[in-house]
Amino acid sequence: MFENELETIPASLHLISEARPLIDVRAPVEFAQDALPGAVNLPLMVDEERRQVGIAYKQQGQHAAIALGERLVSGDIKQARVAAWQAYLAEHPDAIIYCFRGGLRSQIAQQWLNEAGIAKPRIRGGWKAMRHALCQRIDVAAEQPMLVVAGLTGCAKTTLINRLDNGVDLEACAHHKGSAFGRRPEAPATQIDFEHALAARLLALPGKLVIEDESRQIGSANIPLTFWYALQKAPRVRIEMPLDWRLDQLLNDYIIELEREYTAHFGAQQGWELMQRQLGNALIRLEKRLGNARLQRMQRLQALAFKAHGEGNPQAHEAWLAPLLTEYYDPLYRYHLEKQRATAAPELHVGDWDSCWEAAKQWSA
Repeated sequence: MFENELETIPASLHLISEARPLIDVRAPVEFAQDALPGAVNLPLMVDEERRQVGIAYKQQGQHAAIALGERLVSGDIKQARVAAWQAYLAEHPDAIIYCFRGGLRSQIAQQWLNEAGIAKPRIRGGWKAMRHALCQRIDVAAEQPMLVVAGLTGCAKTTLINRLDNGVDLEACAHHKGSAFGRRPEAPATQIDFEHALAARLLALPGKLVIEDESRQIGSANIPLTFWYALQKAPRVRIEMPLDWRLDQLLNDYIIELEREYTAHFGAQQGWELMQRQLGNALIRLEKRLGNARLQRMQRLQALAFKAHGEGNPQAHEAWLAPLLTEYYDPLYRYHLEKQRATAAPELHVGDWDSCWEAAKQWSA
C-alpha cells in the first residue's frame, strides 16, 4: 500500500524547542484532548469517520476498517484533505506529520502527499513517543535547582516569575489563575496539554528554575508528582505587601484584566455579562468555607460593585475584594504556610516585592 521510502524521523524534543511546524492528522476529538505544542490539526478523518472505522476495526478487523476508511475518505473529500495539507505546507515547508503512533494514518497522509508530488516525513512513534519524551523532561526538571516564590494572594507572584528569564509560569501552562476566581474566557488546559506546555517551557531552561508557590491542582490540571515533590522541598522567598497594595493587584487581575479578556473574546456586551456570571459563580463555589451569612454579604457588595462598574467606577469592587482577602484567602494561606513550615526548606528571604525580585535574581545568577 505504501512506498518503502516514506521518510520517518525520531521523536525528538528538538522538534518542540525549535518550534518546528507539526501537522496532526488525528481526528479533531483527539486533538482537542491532547495536542503537541505548536501543532495544527488537519485530520485524515473527522470524528464521525473515525468512529465508524473504529467500529469496523473492532467487529471485522483491520482490513475491513482500512477498506471502510478508503470509501469514506475518497473523491472530493480526499482531494479537500490533501488540499488542506498542501496549503499549510506551502506556508510551512518544514512541517512534519504525525498521528497517534506514527502508523497508518500518518503513512496514508504521506502517501497521498507523495502522489501530489510532495515528500514530507512523519514522526516515528507519533504523538505517543513525543508525549513520553515530554513527560521525561518534567521528571528531569524535578532534579534541577528550584526556588519557590511565596506570598499572600495579591502579592504579584506571577508578575515576578515572568520578569525572570528562568521563571516557569504554571498558571499560564494551565490557562488558569489558580484560585476559585482564576477561570479565564478560554477553556482551561487538559491535564495532558498542561504537561506538554510545562515540558515545552522547561526545554529552554536547563539550569535553575523559579516557580510560584501553587496548590497541586491548577484549574483542571495537577502538577506531576515528581515535580510537585521537588517544589515542596525547594527553598523559597516570601513576598510581604500591605493590603492596599494587594487590593490594587487583585482589582487589576480579577476585574480590569478579566474584563479585557472577556470583551476581546465575546464582544463588549456578552463579555461583560459572562464576566459577571463567572465572578458570581466563583463566590458561590466558596460557600462552604465562607458560610451562608458571609457569602450573602459579599454577594450584595459584588452586585453593588458591578452596578458602579457599569457606570464607570471599577474601583468599587474593592468593597468585596477586601473582605475576600482578609476573611478567606489570607487565613487559608496562613494555614497552608504553617503546615509547610514543618517540612519545607527554609525561607531564603522575606520582604517586599522589589527585595524578593532582587533575591530571586541573585539566586538565579
